[in-house]
Amino acid sequence: MSLNFDLAAPGRQNGDIMLRWSDNAMALGYYPVPVISIKHGDGPTALIIGGTHGDEFEGPAAIMRLAASLTQEDITGQLILIPGLNSPAFQASSRVSPLDGENLNRAFPGDPNGGPTATLAHFIETEIMPHCDAVFDLHSGGKASFFQPCTLATRTKDPDLFNANLGLANAFGLPLIWELGANNDNRSVNSAAERTGIPMIATELGGGGGVDPVITAEAEHGLRNCLVYLGILSGSIITADPRRVEITSSHHSLYAPADGLFDRKISAGDDVVSGQTAGILHFPSEPTRHSIDLIFPEDGFVLAHSNRGILRRGDLIAFVAQDVSELN
Repeated sequence: MSLNFDLAAPGRQNGDIMLRWSDNAMALGYYPVPVISIKHGDGPTALIIGGTHGDEFEGPAAIMRLAASLTQEDITGQLILIPGLNSPAFQASSRVSPLDGENLNRAFPGDPNGGPTATLAHFIETEIMPHCDAVFDLHSGGKASFFQPCTLATRTKDPDLFNANLGLANAFGLPLIWELGANNDNRSVNSAAERTGIPMIATELGGGGGVDPVITAEAEHGLRNCLVYLGILSGSIITADPRRVEITSSHHSLYAPADGLFDRKISAGDDVVSGQTAGILHFPSEPTRHSIDLIFPEDGFVLAHSNRGILRRGDLIAFVAQDVSELN
């Protein structure tokens, strides 16, 4: 795997990560992962990724808006923009890659001799990230769920790196920060950045499988804030005092106990209490079966809710977080 242009060259360049995977559709060619590089002067390098999951579109739209609005003279340093990192999934509007069925955000650190998802993860972690001073990975809830817009900061073992992550999250400007602690997945872009020692934030930007105009505008504004914070763009920002939450236990969240129709009564962004009804599960295919109330097991904050009407047993209903303890 390689780039088909010189990432170190100044100016504005468009090219591809050449994802080589021989199959019936692409026997001897490559699957393109488009990259935009804007480099001018001496300054920090920021990697901005969207489309790590291919059914999440607010982030890619914000990246494309940013790319269209900037000239190289606006930059002090370098921007590496990858609006659709999991390009095969992005083209298929799929969470996972159609090439191998793998989830790119569960594939790091990857494998240079593995399948297409593993090789792409390995290339990003070993060939792109080490040249960067900050990383941004823009997610949303995709087709399956809707997240209260937030930034994600990994609570790393290195306290200085964690503080740098929080600095980026505060600069982005959303009123909610989700701290990733012990329940973070070590196969994500966040964990790749921690392994390489680079400050990084992710986002969750709503969801639904489309492009929400208000949330996308907030994402573009947040990226600009962070680039000013890093010194890549000129300007000023005003930081607020965001709420900070974390997942303390997966057992606080709510999952479907059976297949059925979910009649939702809560939304992402709600504070809820133990015993509160999240919604009703109906059984339209079994008219004599009684509907059941779905009850929150603990107090908490609804970070995300299901976007699906028909649920299968085990599907997420509500992703529940708690406020960060003052001890952390």
